[in-house]
Amino acid sequence: MRRILPLIVLSQFLCTSLWFAGNTVIPELASALHLPLAFLGNLTSAVQFGFIAGTLVFAILTIADKFSPSKVFFFSSIIAGILNLAIVLDGISSFQILLFRFGTGFFLAGIYPVGMKIASDYFDKGLGKSLGFLVGALVLGTAFPHLVRSLTDQLPWEFVIYATSVLAFVGGLLIVFLVPNGPLRKSSQEFNPSVFIKVFQIKKFKAAAFGYFGHMWELYAFWAFIPVILMNFQSNNPIQINVPFWSFLIIGIGGISCSLGGLVSNLIPPKRIAILALSISGICCLLSPFFIGQKSFVLLMSFLLIWGFAITADSPMFSTLVAQNAPEQSRGTSLTIVNCIGFGITILSIQLLNFAMLKISLSYLFLILSAGPLFGLYAMYTSREDKAYSNTFQKKEI
Repeated sequence: MRRILPLIVLSQFLCTSLWFAGNTVIPELASALHLPLAFLGNLTSAVQFGFIAGTLVFAILTIADKFSPSKVFFFSSIIAGILNLAIVLDGISSFQILLFRFGTGFFLAGIYPVGMKIASDYFDKGLGKSLGFLVGALVLGTAFPHLVRSLTDQLPWEFVIYATSVLAFVGGLLIVFLVPNGPLRKSSQEFNPSVFIKVFQIKKFKAAAFGYFGHMWELYAFWAFIPVILMNFQSNNPIQINVPFWSFLIIGIGGISCSLGGLVSNLIPPKRIAILALSISGICCLLSPFFIGQKSFVLLMSFLLIWGFAITADSPMFSTLVAQNAPEQSRGTSLTIVNCIGFGITILSIQLLNFAMLKISLSYLFLILSAGPLFGLYAMYTSREDKAYSNTFQKKEI
């Protein structure tokens, strides 16, 4: 049992490196195909659209509950890795790139939420800690292509794509051969699309899901536009910076906060951790005009690193609350549903920033993201289940 969590975490990290693989090489793609800067937002949204479509299909067909989660994870990682490779084909058009990134996102739906389902099938007590490490792996996996590019900037850009696909293949193999179905797994044998609606009738589940939705409005838009912030700073200052490396650090530091949040969730209820992290990231949204236009590299990086640290810490806590308050026989489907809606929200925020970037100064752009934390905090504070949850939490821990 001790080896199971590290294996799930490692596999999640390896496979989710596919997520921002395309974003990492956008300068080379833009140069080769004469694409505008706005293509960055479209590229990110293509993956998000694919993920939404995938989670919708997986949820409606209850795939993660009807079939072996480990096998679903394996086949999804292989197909996603192959579709990731496709963008290096000669003569590829911008539309085809978006189509292949859509496909990669579609099968990431069989990796990220299914990885959480596998973890929940093994761990009941201490689920917050388990999901903290798991979401931390997602964050590091998302950031990893930036690190690969920064270390291999003398090599052709295709190397990043090759590397991330190979990592995804390895991650899938680790799961299917070394992580069998968990002891807490309850298989759902019947097609039950009503789960999609009925699960939101559970008050504690609904509150956790709405908090997660507010978190997602901010998260991926911030991640997607980090290179834009850094390139803007570089164009307005004589300092030359390694944009991929700093992008990796700003995104990757969130993996540390996820893991720390998971560890302290044994002492502090996940809901309180989520509220604190969401509050800090919301404050960062509101303070962003004072820092984005800064001439000081140290001040800007300090702010972005703090924001990057806070913006992810609530993610595993919301996932924990969702998993704990979902029916056992449809836990995988419930996690997938919430992911589906959450990532749909990310497209709206990314495209809104993409459009607003043409109309307003970059310094004020990220005020738009403050709506997410405000909504999430409202959902959590207006929930009347806090006391009941705390009692439940204490009983479980005892």
